[in-house]
Amino acid sequence: MGKARKTRKIAEKRFAKMKAMISPSDPRIKASQRAPPRHKKKEDPHALKVNEAPQASSALFFQYNTQLGPPYHILIDTNFINFSIKNKLDIIQSMMDCLYAKCVPYITDCVLGELEKLGQKYKVALRIIKDPRFERIHCMHKGTYADDCLVQRVTQHKCYIVATNDKDLKRRIRKIPGVPIMYVAQHRYTIERMPDAYGAPRE
Repeated sequence: MGKARKTRKIAEKRFAKMKAMISPSDPRIKASQRAPPRHKKKEDPHALKVNEAPQASSALFFQYNTQLGPPYHILIDTNFINFSIKNKLDIIQSMMDCLYAKCVPYITDCVLGELEKLGQKYKVALRIIKDPRFERIHCMHKGTYADDCLVQRVTQHKCYIVATNDKDLKRRIRKIPGVPIMYVAQHRYTIERMPDAYGAPRE
């Protein structure tokens, strides 16, 4: 009898262990002891969905940006204008010499605001960008920090080339796929990250 009792105790222990491993809502457990099944939370259709990876623009076809092409739309930064004046370069003519096509320079309100804040010293730069050939882009944001505005614009719309000599802005633009950078080097304009398909001059 002692052996039978010992075997029963071992079996009970094993059963208890197995019961602990079974999910409380498992259908093999008696209905009275069974836990109700867990209901998944319903997804709120109005809740904001957060995607970690930024979605690639549909304009990017392999390594080329299909939205780029003549006439080129060029967003100009504050220091690009100043570098052009120092190097005695006509902005529109030098752009056309660089890209061999018609170029449309764009000035945002915040770039204009930055130049106005710099005062009398940059009176020539202000006179240049008020040329009717320069297109104006009206900004909806607050403040006059142009770098953030330019980065935001080229992230949303891949049809622009960014003209800047600012190292920090260049570094930020390089992280955005499909956006070429124009800058002043050796008394002329040079283009960076422009697909060869568009006949960009080699450095």
